[in-house]
Amino acid sequence: MTYAHTAPAPSEPITVALTGASGGFGRTFLAQLAVIPTMRPSILVDLNLPALSALLDDLGYDRATWQIVDSAADVESVVADGRTALISDAALLAPSSYRVLVEATGNMRAGFAFARQALDAERHVVMVSKEVESLSGVFLSELARERGVSYQPGMGDQPANLLALLSWVQAVGLEVVAVGKSSEYDLTYDPATGMARQLDVDTHAPALGDLLELGDDLAATLAARHEATRAFKRAAAADYCEMAVVSQYTGFTPDVETMHYPIARPDELADIYSLREHGGILENSGATDVFSMLRLPGEASFAGGEFVIVKTHDAETWRMLRGKGHVVSRDGRYAAIFHPYHLMGIETPLSVLSAVDPHRVAAEPRQHTILSGRAEIDLAAGTALTVAGHHHEIAGVAPVLRATPETAPNVAPFYLLGGCTLSRPVAAGELLTIDDLDGVDLNLWAAFQAGRALSGGTE
Repeated sequence: MTYAHTAPAPSEPITVALTGASGGFGRTFLAQLAVIPTMRPSILVDLNLPALSALLDDLGYDRATWQIVDSAADVESVVADGRTALISDAALLAPSSYRVLVEATGNMRAGFAFARQALDAERHVVMVSKEVESLSGVFLSELARERGVSYQPGMGDQPANLLALLSWVQAVGLEVVAVGKSSEYDLTYDPATGMARQLDVDTHAPALGDLLELGDDLAATLAARHEATRAFKRAAAADYCEMAVVSQYTGFTPDVETMHYPIARPDELADIYSLREHGGILENSGATDVFSMLRLPGEASFAGGEFVIVKTHDAETWRMLRGKGHVVSRDGRYAAIFHPYHLMGIETPLSVLSAVDPHRVAAEPRQHTILSGRAEIDLAAGTALTVAGHHHEIAGVAPVLRATPETAPNVAPFYLLGGCTLSRPVAAGELLTIDDLDGVDLNLWAAFQAGRALSGGTE
């Protein structure tokens, strides 16, 4: 899968509709659109128009260039005048008023509806809502192919960035062993105080002082790091969701359903993500995974960035590259290639340009894994399942990422659970199934089934 960084400049600015416009991603994307002459926001959709208006003011958008509207006629007039229409009513999102939709609500039901409407109207879609992508991306991609338009995950978030890095790695002929990303927040350890911090949570973890190097026993060091940082919740549903998207486009699957989540320093990645027969943690090649970065105060962050682990083949080539500072395993068999960044909406204009590029080769995602939910505790009948928080978690339900052949046809996708209630009790440790749920969105379930059927699964 490739992204065109040098697509021909359009003859006139590309009109872009953005949903979920007042959020953090929306800010970064709108900030970048303000300085790019090749595209402009024609419609911004958000339930909180006062917040969106304040955001545009804060970003320096001239008030004469945008207007809050509440009728279809006004949307058409404002966009035709070269200005930006701000709407809260989804019914006013007229496909005739934009060329590319950037979907960033993070809401399963709304995001799917926005994307499907756009594709049905033969408009390109850049999908930023990874929750939508993980559940219905295969279906939406196929719909785009049928309509003759583009559908792709948005650059600036980890899935698309990792896919772009992987595309380059594979193009030069390197043999891939694993792909992944760092978790959203680093573990920062201060040897002077013995304190470790993750975001705004601190814990006393003096044992980390003796664990800053892998040592001779990699497995023992990783286990000790894990034990020393038990106070932190390091796994997040967002991480699983992002790796589910990567799996759709690559066929790579997690080594274990919970992923390994080692605590690692970047210069250790090639050793850690080697095969077990060579002292690493992987049972099989072709794995997706996430690690928590361990660093000292003042050291650069991995910034939630992405990595690819490759086999080295020619020892002398990689001995020379190790001398230049590249990350090569101690035995010389593996190397890590990485992008320590994901710049959110700052990068997404690349996807907009790619979407309208007539020479772009469309990817064909398939449902190689299923992001599903396993009960963490006994859940009673009538329990409401709500997607909440920055990382879009569901209380009492742990996300797991399973290869499709390991997952029964009736297992419910994780983000289909949101808005449902349990129709019967589910014991701790059980996977939630479609039969356990009341209030299922039948359109989403049908889209998921259709995508799984396209992938050779059971409809």
